[in-house]
Parts: sequence; C-alpha cells; structure tokens
Amino acid sequence: MSAKRPKLLPKERRILENIGENIKLARLRRKLTTEQVANRANISRKTLWHIEKGSEHISIGIMLQVLSVLGLKNDLKNIAKDDLLGRKLQDVNLITKKRGPKKDK
Repeated sequence: MSAKRPKLLPKERRILENIGENIKLARLRRKLTTEQVANRANISRKTLWHIEKGSEHISIGIMLQVLSVLGLKNDLKNIAKDDLLGRKLQDVNLITKKRGPKKDK
C-alpha cells in the first residue's frame, strides 16, 4: 500500500513555495552553492531542490537541517508563536460576569 500524498489547497501550496524561495534567497545571499548546502545538511542536491521549490513531501527535520546550515534554525521556533486566534478563543472562556455590589454584614 502506497503512502498518501497530502492534498494542499492553492493558498497552502503558495506558502510552501514562498518558504522555499526564502530559503533559496538565504542560500544565495550567503554565496553558497546547492552542493555546499546539501553536503553540510547531509542531504542530496535533489532534496535541496525540492525544498527550494516548496515541495510538500519534505519533512520538518530535513528543513531544520538546511536552516541550521544557513544559520536560521531559530526562525523555526517562531512558527505559531503568536497564536492570536488561539489567545482570543482562550480569553472568551476566561471572561467573567460582573458581580453585584458586596452585601454589608
């Protein structure tokens, strides 16, 4: 039985393509060849090509290896860091009703 390929929406595909393009630009800014990055990340040049094209089958671990070679591994820590929607949903459950005035004893 073959593994299922993920079905991405066009918006999701563009996100991966943008990430790949950003990684490629980071590599070019550092004047590193695909062979140098691939060797340092212990991956094939073809795998690096897939990363830079935004292929959906690349694992997060391989992505981390490439980002480490480029000195960008801490960028991965920022994914979902500022979860605005999650915080709003959480805060809705924390809101309490106003209480009436205290009774004098």
